[in-house]
Amino acid sequence: MYNLDMIRRVAVRGIIVSNGKLLCARLKAYGGKQATDYWCVPGGGIDIGEAAIPALEREIFEETGVKPTVGSLLYLQQYPYEHGEQMEFFFHIKNPKDFIGIDLSKTSHGEEEIAEIDFVEPTSTNILPKFLTTESFDNLEKQPTKVYNYL
Repeated sequence: MYNLDMIRRVAVRGIIVSNGKLLCARLKAYGGKQATDYWCVPGGGIDIGEAAIPALEREIFEETGVKPTVGSLLYLQQYPYEHGEQMEFFFHIKNPKDFIGIDLSKTSHGEEEIAEIDFVEPTSTNILPKFLTTESFDNLEKQPTKVYNYL
């Protein structure tokens, strides 16, 4: 039976690949005093009443200062967290070259939330969610959507 006091948080994230590397960020943790020990792809929560694609465009622009060209839905992940469950929708971002050399000082949220952002090698970097470390990013537009449930 489900606890009706639990929360379902919905988020959107961008898969941005350049030369086989994935754009990821290390977020600020512990009140901004140090970076997390993991990397994650850019994105964030959808506000109530906000559509998924505009939310993704907003989140990525806030974090990187770059307007993304959003492509197809690649992955859906659902997992429990301390207050309920989280659902994340991962979309292909089709303009990766625009994200090379991001200057966090020119973003609205970057310096506040992000310790470091760069294209990283997925197979040898501690990336969350873990399934991104084993995915093939070849032909993303032709890839069927994959669903990952951890409930």
